[in-house]
Amino acid sequence: MIFNYDVVVVGAGHAGCEAAAAAANLGVKTCLITMDMNKIAQMSCNPAIGGIAKGQIVREVDALGGYTGIVTDRCSLQFRMLNLSKGPAVWSPRAQCDRAKFIQTWREILENTPNLNIWQDQVKSLIVENQTVKGVQTYYGAEFRAKCVIITAGTFLNGLMHIGKVQIPGGRCAESAALELTESITRHGIRAGRMKTGTPVRIDKRSVDFSMMEKQDGDHDFHQFSYLPTEHSAVSKRNELPCWICYTNAAVHDTLRTGFADSPLYNGQIQSIGPRYCPSIETKLHTFPEKDEHMLFLEPEGETTNEMYLNGFSSSLPLDVQLAALRQIPAFRNLDVYRPGYAIEYDFFDPTQLMHTLESKVVKNLFFAGQVNGTTGYEEAAGQGMIAGINAAINSNPSINQGEPFTLGRNEAYIGVLIDDLVTKGVDEPYRMFTSRAEYRILLRQDDADRRLTERSHRIGLASKERYQLMVSKKEKIDSIIHFAANFSLKPTLINAALEELGTTPLRHGCKLEELLGRPQINLDNITPHIVPLQKELERVIANDPRRKEIIEAAEILIKYQGYILREQQMAEKMVRLESIKIEGKFDYPNMTQISIEARQKLQAIQPKTLAQASRIPGVSPSDINIMLVLMGR
Repeated sequence: MIFNYDVVVVGAGHAGCEAAAAAANLGVKTCLITMDMNKIAQMSCNPAIGGIAKGQIVREVDALGGYTGIVTDRCSLQFRMLNLSKGPAVWSPRAQCDRAKFIQTWREILENTPNLNIWQDQVKSLIVENQTVKGVQTYYGAEFRAKCVIITAGTFLNGLMHIGKVQIPGGRCAESAALELTESITRHGIRAGRMKTGTPVRIDKRSVDFSMMEKQDGDHDFHQFSYLPTEHSAVSKRNELPCWICYTNAAVHDTLRTGFADSPLYNGQIQSIGPRYCPSIETKLHTFPEKDEHMLFLEPEGETTNEMYLNGFSSSLPLDVQLAALRQIPAFRNLDVYRPGYAIEYDFFDPTQLMHTLESKVVKNLFFAGQVNGTTGYEEAAGQGMIAGINAAINSNPSINQGEPFTLGRNEAYIGVLIDDLVTKGVDEPYRMFTSRAEYRILLRQDDADRRLTERSHRIGLASKERYQLMVSKKEKIDSIIHFAANFSLKPTLINAALEELGTTPLRHGCKLEELLGRPQINLDNITPHIVPLQKELERVIANDPRRKEIIEAAEILIKYQGYILREQQMAEKMVRLESIKIEGKFDYPNMTQISIEARQKLQAIQPKTLAQASRIPGVSPSDINIMLVLMGR
């Protein structure tokens, strides 16, 4: 049987869900194909969303009109804003979620999205004609014809799980691998490779002695993931379940080492590369042999389940070794587990064969998003899914965005940094986003993703009118507070007593409020009770707005860090000028003897579209770029 769609999305993980929702909300007929409708948006590893830089990506997805932030707020068990002791450029939201509720909530959203159908089946092969994708075929014998196809198969492509010497084909625990699909893609000239990741043991909390552990509570404040104030009600009701901290010890390490001979990571059973920044416990012992202990976090999997996740103890060691080692930890002496940790190997595709839209350079209208591009994490997957879904919709209906590709720059979003890194630099290990990867992280804060992205998304018809108007009103209120601070003058006689009370130096002469807010001891919350005109101004601007605290925080960040923000904006503008210099098709790289051989080879392989992209390719030096500028001038 043949079905006809504009866009077909293969895989209903975090990339697939956002891709399908984005395409459907842009008005194109979309089908999401998944092996199991009861595992939509499954959190295969830790049931948590966000973290360093990852939380920023989720806020960007939300600002664009995606759903990961909304679902997270509705399913949150514990919320924390990480790095609050540092500057706002690295503040990162993170939430522990109810795994089962997360799936249920995502499924409810997708099943009620206009223009979106779901089909439960497994894709066997691509249909490609003249290097243009035309659809997919499934194991049930169905043929889905489509103008665009998005592959978001996660760890399922020829997935192979390892527990000691035991090897089980599968995409994740208790789920079969996707066979044949990789081969049907690579036969068209798309390069594939192998990567590895892992997940820890799942613990029965009834067997844990929590008196031997350190309790870690969540934050109780206004922060959340979604910019929609309608989600505040969900946040106010979230069940703040604690996480718990414990440590490995020398006895644990000695027990783990007894299993190294049977470790797939060290006996040659696993050949592929694992994630550097989420190492297994056995990798930690090899990398840090001098350490006597490693911190572990025991985290809830759901509000009503006894299942808990042991963060920091990812392992592929034999089951008996894992269990014996864990029982050397005082809190786990009587431990019962639901299942052991395991490693999984899977196929991915070389992301340097993609354009910034995430469309393949090799097969037209074929898009890739998520772990199939060599990334880790639900958040990185969701961000890619948004961009792939938007651009697949544009390709299938050129009236969207006037047919122009939708991409994000490195100065606009972490999603832009992520995708530019993938398509320009490629990957030799699973890619994880960090704030340090962004040159302009002061511009890419978690508090202002709506200000950066919602208008752009609204212009193409994705972000709703309601979301856009909320952003505009919030921006106006923030700007009003900033204007007041820049123009309101303070006299020493009226404010010095308050300043001494707040532990900061009294004024010798008058100054503007914004200058005073530049001091680390002063913020809008603690100074407002001492300045009546400021009280009146805040009452006028944000009296009944449920986002009151969010608006005050955003205004304060812009006031305190305006100098740094301005400097970074100027740096970003210089790079944007390089982005405007188009070089695609203008150079015969193999014969450019003026530049290094390595630069020629890298430029030929990646075919950058702009001079700025060329400058970010490893192996292309600043002098190579200068030579290209001179040649452009000729």
